Amino acid sequence: MRQYNNSGYAESTPSLGPGRPAPFIKAILISNILIFAAQYFYPRLTELFGLTPALFLGQFPNYFYQVVTYMLLHGGFWHLFFNMFTLWMFGTEIEYTWGTRSFGRFYVLCGLAGAALTLAVFPTQLVITIGASAAIYGVMVAYWLMFPRRYLYIYFLFPVKVKWAVPAFMILGFFFGGPQVAHMAHLGGALCGLAYIKLDWRWTRIGRKLKTLRYRLQEAKLEKKRQAAQEIMKRVDSILDKINEVGIENLSRADRKFLEEASVQLGGSKKERESSR
Repeated sequence: MRQYNNSGYAESTPSLGPGRPAPFIKAILISNILIFAAQYFYPRLTELFGLTPALFLGQFPNYFYQVVTYMLLHGGFWHLFFNMFTLWMFGTEIEYTWGTRSFGRFYVLCGLAGAALTLAVFPTQLVITIGASAAIYGVMVAYWLMFPRRYLYIYFLFPVKVKWAVPAFMILGFFFGGPQVAHMAHLGGALCGLAYIKLDWRWTRIGRKLKTLRYRLQEAKLEKKRQAAQEIMKRVDSILDKINEVGIENLSRADRKFLEEASVQLGGSKKERESSR
């Protein structure tokens, strides 16, 4: 595939693909190739580290790691090749744009979303799910949303805009991928990528929202305590008025007990307010 700029004209220095792999993608390429070689010599790695929904849910949390490790395994050379080729083609520019840390989090999040949807739809499935496709589908969706007017050369011959090419790849994969394809994992990764971009799921934004939510909860809790303190003070005032009228020695046992408890409660509230400042 050869890339074109947003205006539809070829770049001044055309090249095959996006160029040198970005750091995170390079690490994924190397690790996936090494693990694929290990699978050849130790086939049981697939059984242990692939995602088996019935095993994962039936013996939770013994196999909790499978929702991550399944992304590192592949079922054959072409499975590995096309996944890594697609990641390099679509992910490189995104990683250079976002930064390695942000892209890495996005990649893992999409993979986890693929695992989650697979577990939700097929909780009793004994078939093992493996492959990085869920994460890569999320990357493809991100590229589709970020660079819709770019052109891709299909089979190195036919230029097609990204906004048409990416959906076409996904639809063809869904209908013609065969029974062994983990469609729910693909769908989960794609939906996660779509939500991440459209809803602006940035980690800093999420952090700010969580901080704001925590502040609001604290404020609501303090307001509730203030209202309770006001109710207590109203009754304390009425008891003090009673003391002025009949004298403290004529107070009932219930009023005396309430004054003692109010003193403790109001004293504790005052300390909490001071510590929260």
